[in-house]
Amino acid sequence: MSHYFENDDSLPKDRKEISFRFLGTVYNFETMAGVFSKNDLDYGTRAMLKAVFAQGVSGKVLDLGTGFGPVGVLTKLTFPDVQMTMSDVNERACTLAKENALRYRADVTVTVSDGFSNLPDIFDVILLNPPIRAGKQVIYRLFEESRQHLGYEGILWIVMRKDQGALSAEKKLCELFENVELSAKDKGYRVIKCSNPVQKEPQNNSI
Repeated sequence: MSHYFENDDSLPKDRKEISFRFLGTVYNFETMAGVFSKNDLDYGTRAMLKAVFAQGVSGKVLDLGTGFGPVGVLTKLTFPDVQMTMSDVNERACTLAKENALRYRADVTVTVSDGFSNLPDIFDVILLNPPIRAGKQVIYRLFEESRQHLGYEGILWIVMRKDQGALSAEKKLCELFENVELSAKDKGYRVIKCSNPVQKEPQNNSI
């Protein structure tokens, strides 16, 4: 069985154009089989974007797990001064993200990456709708890697459903960030804002 968080080029592409309305504007994006929420902008992503846009973003921004690209493209269109990077482990998703960014003339960088394996940069903001079906171990690894790739005042935005582990995820995030706050609740989704990444103490290997 194939999942959107894996690469499986054997899947039929089933390419199509979808339309969705967000904050009063209609957008048209290309999607295909094998990517997350290929038929619409999913509700959790909507909830996260509304919360993020209400507070604003600036600096170097990462759309981690971009799918077909709506988070990165809409953020760049709304806040054109940000330096936007979009990444996904799924090569098919990255292809679509590039095409959809080009359609809207959004100046972004799209990178195929398993977590941060190909992302050495430090970011000011990371936006993440975690791949729930990948399991807790993968999700928590992404939390930890995100902490390591944020500047001291960096912000990690997360959206998760309460019935899919959001409360236990918040406990994990509290281990990694000094400030973890519930920014919004919407139909079971919890939008969590994490700031001030806790820096790991250097290990002393001396005897």
